[in-house]
Amino acid sequence: MDWLPAAFALLAALAVAITLLGARRQRRWRSQSSALIAKLNAEPGPAGVTHFDPAELIHLPAPVQRYLRIALTAGQPLVRGVRLTQSGFLNLSPAGDRWQPFTAEQQVATRGPGFLWNARVGLFSGLSVRVQDSYLAGAGLLHAALLGVLDMAHQQGGGELARGELMRFLAEAPWYPTALLPSQGVSWAAVDARQADATLADGAVSVTLRFKFGDAGLVDTVRAEARGRKMGRMIEMAPWEGRWKEWTTRDGMRVPLAGEVAWLLLSGRQTYWRGRLGKLRYRFSA
Repeated sequence: MDWLPAAFALLAALAVAITLLGARRQRRWRSQSSALIAKLNAEPGPAGVTHFDPAELIHLPAPVQRYLRIALTAGQPLVRGVRLTQSGFLNLSPAGDRWQPFTAEQQVATRGPGFLWNARVGLFSGLSVRVQDSYLAGAGLLHAALLGVLDMAHQQGGGELARGELMRFLAEAPWYPTALLPSQGVSWAAVDARQADATLADGAVSVTLRFKFGDAGLVDTVRAEARGRKMGRMIEMAPWEGRWKEWTTRDGMRVPLAGEVAWLLLSGRQTYWRGRLGKLRYRFSA
């Protein structure tokens, strides 16, 4: 049994090494988040339009006019940034149901545009996955790490990843509805009495989503006919849809507090995000 002291010493040293490595990786995670937030909040230059003028709605499709007149009030200062919290459930199975709880903090900059979503997804026995999802300066980022230490996924760059993240920014714009105004870069095209297509371009990245409006005139669903879905090492294109509900008034604007997001697959609807907002704090133009 002479080997026992040496074995325990080795295990103790290994535990210390793992702890130190974990602490170092977590510091790096926090540092990366801080750098992304600083870049996100850097103002791109003097603002142009600073307040909502209903006159800019005149040439928009009828359902869009109706929605923006409900969601905004004349003279409403434009949203420049948002800080919000979320909680809900994520489906971690690409084909079935494996729902896990999550909490998240998100920051959005409308003049960029860009966002950073920092989430913690619970697994089991106290384990969790840290997730960063962002669109910034024309590039997308998806980074997931067990306990913020062991990388499980790390994608960054342009192409379909960037397009998918800009789609998310546009689909979530009902949380910051002044970003849907023509003066903020969104072009609208009529479809019918209940639907209109919104197009947003950020440099070389351009996306179009179809907004469907409900009986009350508010956004019911937002849909992309093709969004990149990561399957292993491959990206498959599939229809994608978000649904909004539980509308309320915050800082003079009508916004949804809850929703869900799904892939519309040949095998059926695959919902993967169900959540609701907690705190919602805006930064407005002067």
